[in-house]
Amino acid sequence: MIHKSAVIDESAIIGKNVEIAPNVVIGENVKIGDNVKIMAGAYLEYCEIGDGTVISPFACIGTAPQDLGYKGALTKAIIGKNCIIKEYVTVHRGAEEGTSTIVGDKCLLMVGTHVAHNCVLENEVIMANLATIGGHVHVGFGAFLGGQSVFHQNVRIGEMAIISGASAARMDILPYTKSEGIPCIPHGINAIGLRRRGVSKDDRDALHKAVRLLRSPDYNTTQAIEIIEKEVPMNKYVTNVIDFIRTSKRGVTLKNKDAYYANIIDNEE
Repeated sequence: MIHKSAVIDESAIIGKNVEIAPNVVIGENVKIGDNVKIMAGAYLEYCEIGDGTVISPFACIGTAPQDLGYKGALTKAIIGKNCIIKEYVTVHRGAEEGTSTIVGDKCLLMVGTHVAHNCVLENEVIMANLATIGGHVHVGFGAFLGGQSVFHQNVRIGEMAIISGASAARMDILPYTKSEGIPCIPHGINAIGLRRRGVSKDDRDALHKAVRLLRSPDYNTTQAIEIIEKEVPMNKYVTNVIDFIRTSKRGVTLKNKDAYYANIIDNEE
């Protein structure tokens, strides 16, 4: 199952039933799980690959971060189980000693996507062609990042958010919403995605009302949250949205370009 032209460092640990195609290079400190398929021309170093993951031609996993402060610290990239890593994907390893870049289980990284150092992708994230995330970005469970979308370092993308192609964000993206543009603004909830994942109509309706209040020009964010907590039926999704806003360090874009650089909570420093 290992082609004779593959170059494999002696430190590599390779699981059972692994297929390694021609001209694959596996460098130092690589651990490959069972039933992994690595196609021709892929390059791996300083990484762990979960069971059942498929890596397409010319993907690069675990290479050094694009961080001028990186001085060769021992770090790695971790790819979860049953992921699909398409052609020319790059996943860089962590930048600080002992840290990792983490891609969860069942993620799909389409052609040319880039995952920078110390990012965390939770399970079932999809990044469409050429989507790019800067260092230390956190992408929540089941989020979808459209093609050619770009995200500043340290941004958080909430779970089950869906973001249109060619969007860009320097601030956090609300969970469960559908967003687009530059800056990337929510235009409602991800109703189809929520329904497909079994979220009830009552919960979707409450979430829709909460997001509508947050986007209303009649209230600032603090006022909107106060109204939500008094008038909207609370469920875990609404609670998660409120907690997401309150814990945001970069702020959350909710309405328009005028709000882009504004703090999301009135008393935030």
